[in-house]
Amino acid sequence: MAAHFGRRLRKGAATTAVAAAAVAALSASQAPGATGDDHGRQATAGASAPVPDPTGDDATGSSPYYTDLPPLNSPNPSPSPSAGTPVAQGAAEAGIPATVLDAYKKAEAELRASKPGCNLPWQLLAAIGKVESGQARGGEVDASGTTLRPILGPVLDGNGFALIKDTDHGAYDGNAQYDQAVGPMQFIPSTWAWAGRDGNGDGKKDPNNIYDAALAAGHYLCRGDRDLSQAADLHGAILGYNNSQDYLNTVLSWMEYYSKGTYSVPDGTGAAPGHRSDDGTPRTTPSTPAEPADPHQGKPGSKDQGGRPSPSPTPSKPGGGQDGGDPAPRPPGTPDPTTPTPTDTVDHLENAGTGTAELTATAGDAFTGTISTRAETKAGAAVAKVRIRFTISGDTDATFTGGEDVATVATDSKGVAKAPALQAGEKTGDFKVTATVVGRSLKGVDYQATVTERPADTLAATTNGDTPLTCTPGGEFADQVQLKATYKGAVADKVAATATLIKSATDATENDRGPYFKDATTGKAVRTLTGLKTDAKGLLTLPKLYADDTTGTFLLRVTTPGGGTLTVQLTVAADGTATASPSPSPSASAGS
Repeated sequence: MAAHFGRRLRKGAATTAVAAAAVAALSASQAPGATGDDHGRQATAGASAPVPDPTGDDATGSSPYYTDLPPLNSPNPSPSPSAGTPVAQGAAEAGIPATVLDAYKKAEAELRASKPGCNLPWQLLAAIGKVESGQARGGEVDASGTTLRPILGPVLDGNGFALIKDTDHGAYDGNAQYDQAVGPMQFIPSTWAWAGRDGNGDGKKDPNNIYDAALAAGHYLCRGDRDLSQAADLHGAILGYNNSQDYLNTVLSWMEYYSKGTYSVPDGTGAAPGHRSDDGTPRTTPSTPAEPADPHQGKPGSKDQGGRPSPSPTPSKPGGGQDGGDPAPRPPGTPDPTTPTPTDTVDHLENAGTGTAELTATAGDAFTGTISTRAETKAGAAVAKVRIRFTISGDTDATFTGGEDVATVATDSKGVAKAPALQAGEKTGDFKVTATVVGRSLKGVDYQATVTERPADTLAATTNGDTPLTCTPGGEFADQVQLKATYKGAVADKVAATATLIKSATDATENDRGPYFKDATTGKAVRTLTGLKTDAKGLLTLPKLYADDTTGTFLLRVTTPGGGTLTVQLTVAADGTATASPSPSPSASAGS
């Protein structure tokens, strides 16, 4: 294996200073002249300890990770050497399996389009993939990107690791007692439940598929309004993936290394790491590969996924090691798996003061109200450190800040979890936010929310030049009616409007004669138009108007949510002197 900084890094043994020095050395030896805006990577050595992600769900459940650091020398960015050609020191580590590399780059491209402000570099995904699974065990994936064998972290039973009881009924990890991190990006099932994505377009969200997992990791890192070109946001995102300072520095080291050049190698030939943070058995050779609880789900290892059939999982003993054998000694401070966790003590959830009136917003605006939920015991006592999942449902495009429709937040010392701010989309109507306890089947708390239409309280006709609209019976008006919408004096954009040719100023029902619009598809006469919207400047130009054989004076009325109303008077005359103008008087009659 290529030279690395240090020998084997034990969790907690490698200090922040050592890891930071490694990154600083990489920066100095590999990036002469690098600037500080290079995704924040140069700032590591002097940065203060970052604050971990506060959302309450880290992606991996703080599972172990590979601690191997990249070589000191810069990678060789040239194409992969031909067979038999000696490989320069460091070049092997710069090679990334072709399918895995493609997945990272596709995820970067998707995030560049959907969340351009996040500035996600694919090298960050590659660094996390290296640290979490050694790039899917050196690229052991099939043509669709699914791992040939399951990649599982240790059982999270509190025996030296976090204690996370089963949340997926063993569907992803084959373990119905405790959760395990799954797949090349090592998502725990409870996080995958909301963070999962379909990255290869097969209609499934599979944590064992590198395309799905890489895209999910990208969205996970880009939550909220993060800008990963800023060091603070970059560090917070990485710590949110696995809350460890050593993990942060290891990922930054690989990200720096890959930024200097990589090349594609055939799947299955990538360099595999050997040192893990818990000094456990490397995940490249799991002793108990699992199958999904439901064999019809088509998880990795089953024949319908193109992988090799996996042996049936050996049930893990509570408190036991990965091989289900005798329990390993539990380090001081780790929880006893037989002791109830805070989640176990929750009896019910309560609304923590969110009022229904607070959960109404205009389309495109942020909600001013905050959804708060309190976790309580049977006796009504607050329960802290419990993960609450907030899920948006209903026919709406409302999201939490950052564009997600699911968010997980840990309760504070008062047992309260506050959901991220809600952002209204353009779809109006009602939707629901449900709060549930992660890892429990308790009844959730529902919060009803409403998105209302954008309003305009004033409509004003704009000038059509000095020439009035002209028309003769059976002809068409030379110019189109245009108006401008405002709300409280400001431009009202994207406001829905309805235009109707009405019978009279006192009878707003649709007229059955006189001027009309034409249906865009059939060409038939239409005297009511819906679905109109003002543009970014608040302007709305109506389609061309036509006249039938009836002469006289007619009224066109345009209305908007918020009370905006404009009435335009139309006169059709045989001599062609028809005009269109705002009607100042409500006494005008139609068809006189």
